[in-house]
Amino acid sequence: MAKYILFDTETTGATEQDRIIQVGAMVVHSRDNIEVFDGLCLADVPISIEAMEVHNITPDVIENQPPYSELDFAKKVLELNQKENYLIAHNINFDLDMLKKEGFENSYTLIDTLRCAKHLLPDSPYHRLQYLRYSLELYKTESAEASKLNITIKAHDAIGDVLVMKLLLSKLVTLAKEKFPENKNPMQTLVKLTETPVLMKTFKFGKHKGREVADIAKEDMGYMKWMKNNMNLDEDMVFTLDYYLG
Repeated sequence: MAKYILFDTETTGATEQDRIIQVGAMVVHSRDNIEVFDGLCLADVPISIEAMEVHNITPDVIENQPPYSELDFAKKVLELNQKENYLIAHNINFDLDMLKKEGFENSYTLIDTLRCAKHLLPDSPYHRLQYLRYSLELYKTESAEASKLNITIKAHDAIGDVLVMKLLLSKLVTLAKEKFPENKNPMQTLVKLTETPVLMKTFKFGKHKGREVADIAKEDMGYMKWMKNNMNLDEDMVFTLDYYLG
């Protein structure tokens, strides 16, 4: 039977040299059998001030913690590393890249709840996890879920984010069933959506924030070319710009 590993990392920062300092995870064996992992670890890279501002983890908090390789999660994620199992995260490329820095080579089937949310909730102005937590009213059921799993909910805390992600995943499964009723396995639908770039409808940032991309393609193609050449963009925005510029 397939296992579902939902996980989130907190890190020293978001650059190439940055490393993991906290992992939160749930391994779902069945509806009533869920393992919870919540561990801090020591990294040999200083925590940036910008990162501390997000997750509130300061150097003294991790100074006596073990390295990532000694965490129970590190051993579990290797033990279950097979294609029949699912590895799930919100913006999974970031967290997976962090695991790869620890020597992890992926064999899981991947689901990115961020990209799936973009596909299944195209009219949502934002798809950040905390935004969806409130816009989809996930917060109304999270306390009961947290109590059942003995989890404390805090924004930008790894295990707290995993709990919200679990609730989001259930919502995405429901939407996948509604929008793709011909597909009998909604998890496989989410896998396909994860692998499919999103044609973004609106700009989420920049001087045209909130405006339709199609309209800007008619009015300001020069700006779109500048974005493509000068900004560090995610895969979906690159795909969208290529679509209109091509």
